[in-house]
Order: sequence, then C-alpha cells, then structure tokens
Amino acid sequence: MNFSEKVFAVCRTIPKGKVASYGQIALLCGNPKQARHVGYVLGHNQPPNGENIPAHRVVNSQGYLSGAGAFPTADTQKFLLESEGVSVTFINGSQRVDLREYNWTPSEKELCTLRSLFESGEHTNA
Repeated sequence: MNFSEKVFAVCRTIPKGKVASYGQIALLCGNPKQARHVGYVLGHNQPPNGENIPAHRVVNSQGYLSGAGAFPTADTQKFLLESEGVSVTFINGSQRVDLREYNWTPSEKELCTLRSLFESGEHTNA
C-alpha cells in the first residue's frame, strides 16, 4: 500500500464531528515528517474508484482550516465541518477549530484496523 492509499484509509477513519491534523495523519501512515505530503495527496491525488474522501476533516496542527486552496470556495470546509457539528471560529483573520474539543484520538480498535490494513496492502475501506 503506497503513502497516498494510506492517507485515504486514515481519512476514511476520522469520524463525523472530529478532525485530525496533517501531521497526525502522516504519523498514523508511518511517515511522521510528511505532513505537507498529506496535504499534497489530499489536494492532488484521486482516491480509488472516485470515492469521496472526507478531506474536510483535516486541518493544520493549530486547527486552522485549509481554505479555498483545497476546496471550491473559502467557506466549503467550514460549512462541511459545521454540518457535522464542529464549531468553527474566526480568529486573526482565519477560520479555526478548537482541537482540544474536536481532535480525533483513534481508538485501539481503529489503530489495529489501520495497522492490519497497511500490513495486508488491501485497498478496502478502513
């Protein structure tokens, strides 16, 4: 399973109403220094079978949203998160999520599922 496939698998695992950082996803994929690469994968690579990956649940390490660079409009990510119950605030000219409240902490079961998936190399949903 390549890095992009791992990124998509981790993103599929983030539950509604929670967010994860690019660095957190990179760490879960086994490449802790590849946070920027996670952003590249989500912005430029097509998921398998045209699947819809919940990339709107991914924010930077301080909870700031990606904005128009990654979505059709500057407010798309905000609207998608709010539709899932995540509160987005406007701080210092940017939209932000409180990571203390909304950061996803994978359960032991989720971690084991991802590990098994990565080791098997399967391309199925996590």
